[in-house]
Amino acid sequence: MSEQANPAAPGPPAGALTPALNGTGVILHTGLGRAVLSEAARRAVADVIEGYCTLEIDAGTGKRGSRHDLVSGLLRALTGAESAIVVNNNAAAVMLILHTLAQDREVIISRGQLVEIGGSFRMPDVMAAGGARLVAVGAINHTELEDYRAAITDRTALIMAVHRSNFDLAGMDVSVSLGELATLGRERDIPVVYDQGSGALVDLAAYGQHGLDSGYTVREALDRGVDVVCFSGDKLLGGPQAGIITGRRDLLDRMKKDPLMRAFRADKMVYAALQATLELFTDPDKLAECHAVTGMIAATNGELESRAHRLAERLADRFEHRVGVAVEESSAEIGGGALPVQQIPSRVVALRPLGWTNRQLAAAFRRQSPPVFGRLSGERFLLDLRTLEERVFPVVEAAAGEIVHLMDEDETRSKDASRSKDAPRNKD
Repeated sequence: MSEQANPAAPGPPAGALTPALNGTGVILHTGLGRAVLSEAARRAVADVIEGYCTLEIDAGTGKRGSRHDLVSGLLRALTGAESAIVVNNNAAAVMLILHTLAQDREVIISRGQLVEIGGSFRMPDVMAAGGARLVAVGAINHTELEDYRAAITDRTALIMAVHRSNFDLAGMDVSVSLGELATLGRERDIPVVYDQGSGALVDLAAYGQHGLDSGYTVREALDRGVDVVCFSGDKLLGGPQAGIITGRRDLLDRMKKDPLMRAFRADKMVYAALQATLELFTDPDKLAECHAVTGMIAATNGELESRAHRLAERLADRFEHRVGVAVEESSAEIGGGALPVQQIPSRVVALRPLGWTNRQLAAAFRRQSPPVFGRLSGERFLLDLRTLEERVFPVVEAAAGEIVHLMDEDETRSKDASRSKDAPRNKD
């Protein structure tokens, strides 16, 4: 079978948005839609799209309301912020902050935090689009408080810190803490903004024995005196794509009046999913049970081992002699630009095809409906159980059954071609 797309093969039309199964082991896989919504969030979205909803109306008074009020109470309670705003993604959140608070003025940032996020969007470009002038200080791996202090002028509007969302530095790495920046900001009456990015509301060390370092939670950043913190809704928060801004009420009130706010505002489905997701965080003890992303992170090696053997048994029955099936130890990752380079132990079902390459097998799985994604390693195709729930095992098994038919057809064609080649030819 060719590794290129086969028009006759099953699967959705090219470019169509369809459900998919994630066996890659990357929990927040950007290509596969990042965070899996909780059941509560899915129900909430279904409820509001069935008809009308109270997006911008007060049911008590019958008067016009504000969508800003829908989740601000939850966000204030969970983060300790004075106020909160929701926009359509975190890049929009950064742009709104800069456009409102730093247009035509300077923003100081360490050179070690000039990150590039997915799709080649670079922080300097986002700043420029927001109308601010970037002032980079320090070196990539060494920035001190005095570097920030020396860069302050009467044109300085903000001091900004950015989480290294998709890279890390090894070796010498000197940086300034958020508390130190906040103290400097208060001394010079300059707001300090932290692009936290990952959306960590809780310390992940409490979920699973993986030693994950989620960095500053939103509350921890605000407690250290940072004036504004922004982050994503569809990363560790486990909600819909959204950008969330928390912090000082006076600064956020100005953002609400910025003309860009209307362009960046979120719709009713985002608010429905976000509200249901935030409500889960009000009971941290039950979070791993009902929050999909936290549940994937918290799954124990024993749970994954048992799950892997159950899937392996089903696939071995389907593939029989055509594919070797084994359970192996492996590593998964958070992904989504949340916790760079940090990995967590996992278990995979390793498939080693006989007669095909692992790339052919991967292509065949992707052409199923829904497509099944895994990863390649050596001569094997791996399905990682940290991102494959047991409820989808019948779908994976059915996909394997379809692939068996393709493998048998491929083998038949090869045999027919071989017989045709070896058959004697009549001579005139």
